[in-house]
Amino acid sequence: MKYDFAVVIPMANESEDFNPFVSSLTTVLDKLKCGKIYFVIDKVSKDNTLELSNNLSAKDNRFTTIWSPENKNIVDAYLRGYKEALKNKHEFIIEMDAGLSHDPKALPMFLRILNEGNECAFGSRFINGGSICDSSWKRTFLSKFGTILSNFLLGTKMYDMTSGFQGFHANIVEKIVAYGLLSKAHFYQTELRYLLRKTRFAEIPIHYRAPSPSVSKKAICNSINVLFHYFFLRLNFKSPVIK
Repeated sequence: MKYDFAVVIPMANESEDFNPFVSSLTTVLDKLKCGKIYFVIDKVSKDNTLELSNNLSAKDNRFTTIWSPENKNIVDAYLRGYKEALKNKHEFIIEMDAGLSHDPKALPMFLRILNEGNECAFGSRFINGGSICDSSWKRTFLSKFGTILSNFLLGTKMYDMTSGFQGFHANIVEKIVAYGLLSKAHFYQTELRYLLRKTRFAEIPIHYRAPSPSVSKKAICNSINVLFHYFFLRLNFKSPVIK
């Protein structure tokens, strides 16, 4: 079955893993016989990732390179990719990390879940069939504790509130782009899951490896501020929702 889908992938300093990552993506696209990949690159990338991506886009029109120097953070990169995917009217839009942190082989499962009536598909490392490996105990603890704390303070009931592998119907992405997210860094994934808690969603087991760089103090502060912003709204019965 063919799907009209896009995958949004922020790219920064990916030259070392670029070829194996693209090879894995290409294998999946070949099997599906459909799909479009949007690489979003900004000034954070200091190596030749932009050149490699542009060369790939010139050879394979399934890959589009978006140069977005105006981005101020990772959330801007995701939103820039979302807007491009929406402009091209894709039915399903999936986001994932580069550098083989997320396995492209999981893409067909996301598409199947979205095609079965779910508006959102959230990747989970902490359900049966999911895993996290090649990661420091600190990052693993941060992910698990972040999920427990978020569920407790926000009233959500998901197994994984911090994973960055997720997919949506286009109409949901339109609402995400229009909402005005507060997150500037890693809490973005949790904020989305909280705001989308009333949609039809399913959690999908994923395998996560090759951790991203350590989380900065600035990102942690932003995460705490946004978390407690929504917590206090919840206490006052003003919980926002996207549906």
